[in-house]
Amino acid sequence: MADFTKLTDFTPKHQHRAYVNSAVRFHTPCTKEDRLAAAIKAGWNVFQFPSKYTVGDFLSDSGTTTPTIEQLAASLLGDEAYGTNWGYEQLLEQFEKTFGITLLGNNAEWEIFLFHQCRAAEHALFTQIGRGKKGLVIPSNGHFDTTHANIEMNGIEALDIVSKQDGKFLGNMNLNKLYRLLANKKKKVPLVYCTITNNTMAGQPVSLNNIANISDACKTIGKPFFLDACRFAENAWFIKENEFPTSTIEEITRETFSRCDGFTISLKKDGLANMGGALCVKKGTVLFDKYPDILDNLRDHQICTEAHPTYGGMSGRDIMIVVEGLKTVITQEYLDSRILQVRAFGDYLNELGIPVVKPFGGHAVYIDVDKFFEGTTMKREDFGGISLTALLLLNGPRLCELGAFAFGTYDQKTGKEKFPPFNYVRIAIPRNKYEIEDLFYAADCIKNLYDKRNELPRAVCTYGKEKTLRHFKARFELQERK
Repeated sequence: MADFTKLTDFTPKHQHRAYVNSAVRFHTPCTKEDRLAAAIKAGWNVFQFPSKYTVGDFLSDSGTTTPTIEQLAASLLGDEAYGTNWGYEQLLEQFEKTFGITLLGNNAEWEIFLFHQCRAAEHALFTQIGRGKKGLVIPSNGHFDTTHANIEMNGIEALDIVSKQDGKFLGNMNLNKLYRLLANKKKKVPLVYCTITNNTMAGQPVSLNNIANISDACKTIGKPFFLDACRFAENAWFIKENEFPTSTIEEITRETFSRCDGFTISLKKDGLANMGGALCVKKGTVLFDKYPDILDNLRDHQICTEAHPTYGGMSGRDIMIVVEGLKTVITQEYLDSRILQVRAFGDYLNELGIPVVKPFGGHAVYIDVDKFFEGTTMKREDFGGISLTALLLLNGPRLCELGAFAFGTYDQKTGKEKFPPFNYVRIAIPRNKYEIEDLFYAADCIKNLYDKRNELPRAVCTYGKEKTLRHFKARFELQERK
């Protein structure tokens, strides 16, 4: 192990603020030896590595946002009442303004179900969709890990049909494959699901034209169309930049949601909050033909798992932070700052020669692991992405492998791995948290290991390779390549 730690010895061009200014140090000072001991104890699993030892935590952009002054002020108005808290009505009003849907009044066309985060909302939805049904399939442009798991744990096939065409919208759904699926398996498709932006496919955006075509296809054949809207505002920014430059973010957002019959949303992302999620369902759509009691059943599920419908597992403070966050997130000024910072970081990595996925998405930069180790003896079954993220922990940055291991599966009968079509390491950028110098420090650490890529060890899974969502649970050892 000592030989591998030497790979992380280098002098970066940039310094993270935690190193140069004790006033902004995030956690307890530590040494490389401290990090090594913690990494070994965690089985080199980045999800189990203590955050107090990170310097630049890019594991996720979900719930890691630094709240604005306006959000902190709003949180002081949080009403912690158990039933029908004051903030609930503020939240519904802001949902109406942001998404262009109606939730208030006797003629409200939509129903909202609040949850502590999006995966709980997904679980509620897919539990109802899969109940008593067999052989169902839900197509998407890219189900993310927990979405995929929530679908399949309810006995439904989660099918990704991604468009591989070049262009500005690499997150689009493959329409020809969708049309064929709807034609051949119409009775087996309970709804169509589209993720904006497409996290699985390197955070790439989805065009409004693609969304409209999916919506039209669903209407023609009588199928509900749902959005996974976790990064809806970032997606709208790309639509404005590359498709409808004269439209505002607000107009694009409302047009996007006018096309769907429902959506799930993680408010921990483009809600700019640390907690919160929701499921919104439009009343009177074709969804109710097969699921006439779905609203009552969802409400029962919500009450049993998240408590009162007006807070759904969130505190009153969380609710008010979301209210203010949904105002900020659709402003051009915020989105320019957010996405252009990610782009500047990606450009710097590209200048260093790191093989990154281009064009860059809105919330993260993705390293192409296969290209990273191209020309070396590292094979996919050596899980080079795990090795890279493991060794980076010793310098402080925490990244996330989303490729051969996270999206792969192990067949216990054959003893072989089944790999996904992509193999990435994601560097997710928390909102409103880091300065560009902090990101450049992480890039320098990645560059150091890229230069030594022939020497990087393989990652051998010692526990959990056969489990679902294995990247959260697994343990590894770093070993010399065979």
